[in-house]
Amino acid sequence: MKRVVIIGSGFAGLSAACYLAAEGYDVTVLEKNAMPGGRACQWKSNGFSFDMGPSWYWMPEVFEQFFAHFGKKVSDYYKLTRLDPSYAIYFGAQDRIDVPASLEELEALFERIEPGSARHLRKFLEEAAYKYRVGMGEFVYKPSHSIWEFADMRILTSLIRLHMFSSLSSQVRKRFRNKRLRQLLEFPVLFLGATPEKTPALYSLMNYADLVLGTWYPMGGMYKIVEGMATLAQELGVKFHFNCPAKRILVSNGRATGVLTSSEEIVPADAVVGAADYHHVEQELLAPEQRQYSERYWQTRTLAPSSLLYYVGFNKRLKNLLHHTLFFDEDFGRHAREIYETPTWPERPLFYVSVPSITDPSVAPEGCENMTILIPVAPGLQDTVEIRQHYYDVAMRRLEHLTEQPIRDAVVYSRSFACSDFVEAYNSFKGNAYGLANTLWQTAFLKPKMRSAKVKNLFYAGQLTVPGPGVPPSIISGQIAASEIKKALV
Repeated sequence: MKRVVIIGSGFAGLSAACYLAAEGYDVTVLEKNAMPGGRACQWKSNGFSFDMGPSWYWMPEVFEQFFAHFGKKVSDYYKLTRLDPSYAIYFGAQDRIDVPASLEELEALFERIEPGSARHLRKFLEEAAYKYRVGMGEFVYKPSHSIWEFADMRILTSLIRLHMFSSLSSQVRKRFRNKRLRQLLEFPVLFLGATPEKTPALYSLMNYADLVLGTWYPMGGMYKIVEGMATLAQELGVKFHFNCPAKRILVSNGRATGVLTSSEEIVPADAVVGAADYHHVEQELLAPEQRQYSERYWQTRTLAPSSLLYYVGFNKRLKNLLHHTLFFDEDFGRHAREIYETPTWPERPLFYVSVPSITDPSVAPEGCENMTILIPVAPGLQDTVEIRQHYYDVAMRRLEHLTEQPIRDAVVYSRSFACSDFVEAYNSFKGNAYGLANTLWQTAFLKPKMRSAKVKNLFYAGQLTVPGPGVPPSIISGQIAASEIKKALV
């Protein structure tokens, strides 16, 4: 039985573990923290349960396909609820849009705001649907070792329809004049690592995922997905070692022979998957001559944002909020530039609030509310207690003003989490939260390679390699890595 050691138990690591174990491999997962999940871990305190990482459940078919591969269903592990409205956006005091789940209602909303825009929305979403089908069907499941994987006439002839060489912003702005509608359509790429002006229009596929496939929620929280995948992995025979950081990948004659843990235990391997932070695995766990990328290479990569997060518990129910609420009452373009072009702490940030207790009372004590506040910020910033307090006050003041209610006096629990915490908890490169930016020059075969060129049986999975950031892409990344290992260990 071939032995595979996986470093990291985020979505990519769990996915790779399940696919490999189902093929008969002896799989061991090493996780530095006390629970599986990586960035998608859970925090409980004072009766509140917080998802510390992802909070948006999009592309439900990816989760369905994952569990179906093993003869399971999503419902075997958690119950899904579709949110309607999907989310709300505040553009100012008494200026709010609730985005409906129904396409018919969405078209009516667009038409009310900008007469004639409903037909443009239909056309825009038709194009986005095509990009989604091609992107999810042709692109994301490729290991992207080489450009020649994409030298297929069917793909090449699709490039024009995919708008690979125009920006999302240009596609949105040629169809819609209203500023609020433009921001609604541009917001999903805010976390992809570039401004809408520099994000390929291919990524309007995110609008299809958002507005057509819908926004969902697993009852009990996003951590239910992690629990389901970890349970499945154990059912398949995967062994987990928690509180067990990897110290070094052992290499002999150009091949990985095992992983040395922080407790000086050697876990032997016929193949290793670096499903933790790619930069950390390469730069910290390998000798210099075994690394395929230099530190200079990494310093020149464009990263997706980090996040300044607050996990807050309230002793009362809140009003004028949905499960997901975006606060775009400040300059969208300015904040984006402060993240991507002139990295600095934002002067007047946009932010996002998740209140899952509105949908799911189980995540907060009775009569209470559970809230996560997220401010996207540039990676690599130095955060201090004073900076965290400043932005907490900024967010709270605007929350009170825009939702027309006092909330600060109802706070009974709060915890902050920022760049330095991402580094400490997840070995995150520059404290990034979402991996590598999806710019044109960091797409597909231009991303860091999934297979090491220096260590023959070392593979990578996760949001710093293909296909990219996000929960569904990370699950797919683990699947591709497992497939590549199967080919390599024949």
